[in-house]
Amino acid sequence: MTPPASAGTPHYDRATIAFHWLTVILVVGLFALAEIWGFLPRGTPTRRLLQSVHISFGLLFAAVFVLRVVWRLSRGRHLPPASGGWLRLAGAGMHGLLYLLLAAQIVLGFLFRWAQGEPFAFFGLFDIPTLVSIDHEQRRFFGGLHNTVAWSIIVLACIHAVAALFHHYVLRDGVLRRMTASR
Repeated sequence: MTPPASAGTPHYDRATIAFHWLTVILVVGLFALAEIWGFLPRGTPTRRLLQSVHISFGLLFAAVFVLRVVWRLSRGRHLPPASGGWLRLAGAGMHGLLYLLLAAQIVLGFLFRWAQGEPFAFFGLFDIPTLVSIDHEQRRFFGGLHNTVAWSIIVLACIHAVAALFHHYVLRDGVLRRMTASR
């Protein structure tokens, strides 16, 4: 049985924790929406609705990601590593790769939508202007990359979650508790 978080266990600040879990919810939700509409016939109202919701939440995710990066670089609490050696290196590499893929996914989402030549609306409130003219023929390329990066993010996020559980149940080093409670 893992002991409860003690006064000596360092925790991330509330904003860092909120950004982490909001990112998790948005990434999983965006992925689920895309997978679900894949089972629906093209052009159906339900499929188009799911795509519209995906785009809107994708824009929300882009804003959350930018705010998360700004917070992390400027004010977010930086904790000392819980592990040393290869575990520390693996953790830092995993976080760096996830951040890189999340940023790439946002850029690919914009490029894919602009290549489709269709409106890019945020919950019907406003449209995102096309900033880059992209040949319509490139939509398959950007769509394929967007899909590949999405699957890569999901696989790495699952590995990340398993590593957190390993730290919690095997190493018992408090890593998981850092992201589940704040002071």
